Amino acid sequence: MNLYLDASALVKCFVTEIGSAEVRAVMDAAELVGTVSMTRMEVESAFAKSVRVGLLTDTDSRLAQATFVALWPDLIRIHVSDFVVTSASELVWIYGLRAYDAVQLATALFWQRSIGQAVVFATYDQKLWQAAQSVGLIPFPATLNP
Repeated sequence: MNLYLDASALVKCFVTEIGSAEVRAVMDAAELVGTVSMTRMEVESAFAKSVRVGLLTDTDSRLAQATFVALWPDLIRIHVSDFVVTSASELVWIYGLRAYDAVQLATALFWQRSIGQAVVFATYDQKLWQAAQSVGLIPFPATLNP
């Protein structure tokens, strides 16, 4: 299985919350695990925000960050190209996505076309999950309730 993780799914590997165990399990089962290069910034931003809003202590957030940074080289990191940006620009109009979400979706589609195999798209954003299903990616988790 080829697994693409957006930031909302990847954070769950490092911060225990609803869905964390299932994301870790699907990552362990995946043959290839990829994401777009900008996901690093999104994940680290989520760690920093968790401290600002009081969900994690600074120490716990820094530990999550260090664990994430250690895993980062093991992920297939797909760089943002003009093709991906053009595709993302179309997806914001079609599915009403936020810019970074559209880049995540466009990157996963690009990866799926590049490898010629199905890609499981892991996200915990309802609108992005629905868009992934609509464009022919396999959304994960199997169901996502708003």
